[in-house]
Amino acid sequence: WSSLVGPDTLTDEIKDMTAVVTAATSTASRFKGGGFDDARDGFSMIALAFGVIAAHDENIRWKQHAGAARDLFARAGFACTAGSDRAFREARARIDDLRRLLDGESPDARPDPDRSSWSKVAARQPLMKRLQAAETAIVAGTAARADFDRDRDRLVREAEIVAMIGEVIRQPDFEYHDDETYSGHAATMRDAAVRLREACRRQDHAAARSAAADLKTSCDACHGEYRG
Repeated sequence: WSSLVGPDTLTDEIKDMTAVVTAATSTASRFKGGGFDDARDGFSMIALAFGVIAAHDENIRWKQHAGAARDLFARAGFACTAGSDRAFREARARIDDLRRLLDGESPDARPDPDRSSWSKVAARQPLMKRLQAAETAIVAGTAARADFDRDRDRLVREAEIVAMIGEVIRQPDFEYHDDETYSGHAATMRDAAVRLREACRRQDHAAARSAAADLKTSCDACHGEYRG
């Protein structure tokens, strides 16, 4: 995993998505009025990030409790498919867990063996939405040299998010993982994202723009065959 995504990207994603789920569940009316969809997306990415931390080959913050955290937030992500009272209570309880983790406390839970496969960490739809957001940022950030120079740090992070998701959706038990065409698109996208990250680190705009174009092409090809 260290070749695809680093500690800073994982911890920053968790912190940013904490803000998303907190806003989405600020009141019951906001949650029921559509905030549950944002909460689902946010909790899914938080669960995925903790899942990768648990499997990561580096010692990252929260690693000791990452398995338990993965399962808590995965449960919240799958619960937030509708704006029900039960889903709202689940989401608010998990936000309390998030705050404790961010404050350095341990979650009051153990890893759930029923959530051992990646398909039970996050559903495909929230991950595709996060990929789309990353792709949009990457295309904009590589369009011109001035944009590239300004946005390189963000581009590195978005590239690592794409690489991480591209690898996760190829894991056993994830939807379509055994479809060679789908797995090939995911691998192409992952590899383009890694090339983009390395181009950003070298401050090579031309290489970054080429990698971003390859990334978009792989995403478009996959959407054309598998969307819906």
